[in-house]
Amino acid sequence: MTAGPLPLTWLYVPGDRPEVVAKALVSGSDVVLIDLEDAVAPDRKEYARAATAELLSEPPPVPVHVRVNALDSPQAEADLKTLSPLPGLSGLRLPKVTSPADVVRVAENATPSGGGAIPLYALLETALGVEQAFTIASSHRALRGIALGEADLRADLGVRGDAGLDWSRARVVVAARAAGLAPPAQSIYPDIRDLDGLAASCTHGRTLGFLGRTAIHPRQLPVIEQSYLPTPEEIETAEAILKAATTDPGAQALPDGTFVDAAVVAGAHRTLALARRQG
Repeated sequence: MTAGPLPLTWLYVPGDRPEVVAKALVSGSDVVLIDLEDAVAPDRKEYARAATAELLSEPPPVPVHVRVNALDSPQAEADLKTLSPLPGLSGLRLPKVTSPADVVRVAENATPSGGGAIPLYALLETALGVEQAFTIASSHRALRGIALGEADLRADLGVRGDAGLDWSRARVVVAARAAGLAPPAQSIYPDIRDLDGLAASCTHGRTLGFLGRTAIHPRQLPVIEQSYLPTPEEIETAEAILKAATTDPGAQALPDGTFVDAAVVAGAHRTLALARRQG
């Protein structure tokens, strides 16, 4: 895979619904996530794997990642053996990771036919996984990202209100940064009809340091993208910061009181890189 803009939208689709997967590939999502785990009934696992393998026998129009089955299950072993060599696979999402050993085991057993390493993404869905966030995030060179699986984590922690997950969210954001990984994407927003609630949730996630979000329906994609793209005001500020830094590379204050130093300049570059997605 070649390097490119960081994705903002990741659309989950069930692996046993090829017609839904086909629609997802043209939905505008940056990445399509084929789910072989929670979204597929036990008696449909083999069919889902076979259908996914057929799709990935050739490179699809957008990157496709696959969430495999529970790592301690025979189904996961079959998923990895079947899918890893295929040219259309861009990444693997690993459910319920609780230790670095989970990542290392997959990395050593999931090898593409052309060699190298398949990009891995670890989902932290339990208290133990969150506690191990940094050691997991720094466990193997093939690991490209970590994220929360909030539905399972909520149940594991017994959390009732949304704010009860904020500590875990911040923990994952910090662990990803400390390990040199890209900022995590937010977990799904389960109500596909509540677009206002989704937008508000994305705004909150952005303040915590997330970048982008997984979705479960195409109608959520524009809301997620718009929420994570910089506003005109943010773009204007970033441009002013870079202009000031070019004129005087030392620390300084802008007329509006904004203090400019190397860290602020780096943030401005990130803002404008995101802004270029708009076109």
